[in-house]
Order: sequence, then C-alpha cells, then structure tokens
Amino acid sequence: MEAVLDAIIKSPKLPQYISELQQVLKEEKQHRIEFYNNITEDDKAEYINGEIILHSPVMLRHNDAITFIYSILTVYNTLNGLGKLGIEKCMIELSRNSYEPDIVFWKSNKADKFTAKQKIFPTPDFIVEILSDSTEKNDRGIKFEDYALHGVKEYWIVDTTKETIEQYLLQNGVFELELKSKEGHITCQVLQGLSFHIPAAFNKDANVALLKSVI
Repeated sequence: MEAVLDAIIKSPKLPQYISELQQVLKEEKQHRIEFYNNITEDDKAEYINGEIILHSPVMLRHNDAITFIYSILTVYNTLNGLGKLGIEKCMIELSRNSYEPDIVFWKSNKADKFTAKQKIFPTPDFIVEILSDSTEKNDRGIKFEDYALHGVKEYWIVDTTKETIEQYLLQNGVFELELKSKEGHITCQVLQGLSFHIPAAFNKDANVALLKSVI
C-alpha cells in the first residue's frame, strides 16, 4: 500500500477525507459530462484530473511520425483483420480521465461491439503517443500510470527529436521497458507478427519502401 494512503487510513480524519474525496469525484463526473457535451469534432482536447486540456497544433515532424506509424499499422491490420485502429481524435474514457491518444488499437473482441456513431471508446489494447514539449510530462506521467492501471497491454512512446521508439509491455499491472532504440526492428506484441525497421517511423523513403514491400 502506498505510504500516503496508509497515513490517511490511520488518520482519525478518515471519514472526513472519504467524504471530501467522494465530493471531488462527484463534481469531476458532472464536469466531465459537460466537457463531453461542449467539445466538437474540431477540438483536440482531453479531460485529466478534473481539468480540460486543449492541445495546440503539432509540428510537422510530429505529424509525419503519426502518419508513418499509422500507415504501417493500418496496412498490417487491414491485411490481417486483427481489430480497429484510431488516430488522434478517438476519445477513450478511463475511470477518471478521458484522453485522445495519437494512435490507438482495439482487438476485434472489443472493436466488433463499436457502433458507427460511437464517440467515446473503452480502454485500447495498444497505444502510441508522439512526444511534444507540451505533452511529454503527461505522456510519461499520468498517462503512463493510467494506461497501465486500466490494462493497456502495450504502450509506445515516440520521440521525434531523437527518432527513438520506447516500447513498454504490461507486466503484473505496470509497464516494463521492452525496447528503446532508433535502430533495428521493433516487434509489436498486440498486433501479432508485425515487425518493422524503426527508421520507417521517421523517414519518408524508409516508410515508402516498407509499405511497398508489404502491399
């Protein structure tokens, strides 16, 4: 048990703390409903710990990395029919927070239940986040913890400055680093059988060559 929680449990103020925490969660729940009602398809926004986070436009290298990685995943998934991919605007709802990861994937056992007009989605099996100056703290912090807590099986953190991919796999409820590299191949565990040369996530020519070899 975390030390901070142990201290609260042993405090005579425990009933008061529980009451106050319940009120916080109640207010957050109502605020999140308002957030859902007010955001539009044009917004890039997330709801984190009771706050609405609006995202600014991304740099070209950020957009390129999303495009290159998504194209690889899309072609492989389409050929193998493993599930459903989403990019940037798919809102996932976890127990307290709502995120719009850069790339998400659900296996067919979840995706087959989605409806055409669905806007809020459950925990993905696989998430990719592309780092930026404004998002790195959350990508490595609250999201890293929250994704693992809710059972995301695989999480990639992509650094476009260093041109590296960090691959984390869920082990006993926490993410363990499987690979961090800018060279060699990365093998996705959730999209079974998918392995590609890491530079194809950052370099147009490498990406095109890879896709041509597959199609």
